[in-house]
Amino acid sequence: MIRETKETVIEVDIGSESTVIETGDKILDHMMRTLFFYMGRNAKIKCSYDLRHHLWEDLGITIAMELTALKGEKPVKRFGSATMPMDESLIMVSLDISRAYINFQVDFRDAEGFELNLLYEFLWALARTMPMTLHVIKFSGINSHHITENVFKALGAALGNALEGTEYTRSTKGIL
Repeated sequence: MIRETKETVIEVDIGSESTVIETGDKILDHMMRTLFFYMGRNAKIKCSYDLRHHLWEDLGITIAMELTALKGEKPVKRFGSATMPMDESLIMVSLDISRAYINFQVDFRDAEGFELNLLYEFLWALARTMPMTLHVIKFSGINSHHITENVFKALGAALGNALEGTEYTRSTKGIL
């Protein structure tokens, strides 16, 4: 999947033979490796961008587009949840691949390039584009690196579960 705007050019290939992440942002590279490791999938990502804000948001959009295309019309489990500890942080991510919504209850002081707004923009772009209902709740944590990385660990695990194939559409309506 390639998404090109006046602000970014983003290439995402989920399911590649190996994981190669080149966003141009070392923190985002680390978070993407974490996301796909815990999702249980390899991915190749290559980006160019003008502002970090545009990079994080547009990457969320492009990953959602790629996951949606890979899912296709096949029924998936739809729901996924994970609660992850990492040092002092404890994060819960619960999601439903159905409609766009985000409940983002995470806070920390920006430090060392870890910015709360960038994290939110990535998650909201992912949720509204896929679409999915996404709850991200911090139970504890003070270190911005630990909290951010833990969000991506829990998101990867929850998405991995939700995207597993199943025999029928998990909806009393019969469709998502």
